[in-house]
Amino acid sequence: MPRVPLLTRSRRFVTDERRGGALLLGAALVAVVWANTPWRATYRTIVTAVPGGDALAGLHLDLSLAAWASDGLLAIFFFVVGLELKQEVVAGSLRDPRRAAVPVLAAVGGMAAPAVLYVATTLVDHDGGARAGWAVPTATDIAFALAVLAVFGRGCPRPCGRSC
Repeated sequence: MPRVPLLTRSRRFVTDERRGGALLLGAALVAVVWANTPWRATYRTIVTAVPGGDALAGLHLDLSLAAWASDGLLAIFFFVVGLELKQEVVAGSLRDPRRAAVPVLAAVGGMAAPAVLYVATTLVDHDGGARAGWAVPTATDIAFALAVLAVFGRGCPRPCGRSC
């Protein structure tokens, strides 16, 4: 069996959507379990740590790891998703409006439903301050939905190609 160069193996690992989705789901599971154990103080310490410290303060980049993850990584994630969506609209399966109707409605519902549920929950709890965070469940739901599709998508049924 020929030996595969490290760069080639690394490229295969990074570009495999299933591995990325599994990594995201696994990391989320570890974080949820860790944050709800007696070791939650160490989790909080790591999440609130500010990498770079004063060196990045002059550039206004002195953010906690949680802020880097929620602002920086999600911005990159949505940039990539936007590029893939543009590709599908221009040259892919979403260029035909009839075929694109169901995915577009599902995407709108997938963004609106978590936000509405979040706002409804904060209205019931009478927590006006929490209402400012409604975009967080929307963004993370999309990321996790794509991770689940990447990991388990091969077992999902294919669309029929006509109006069903």
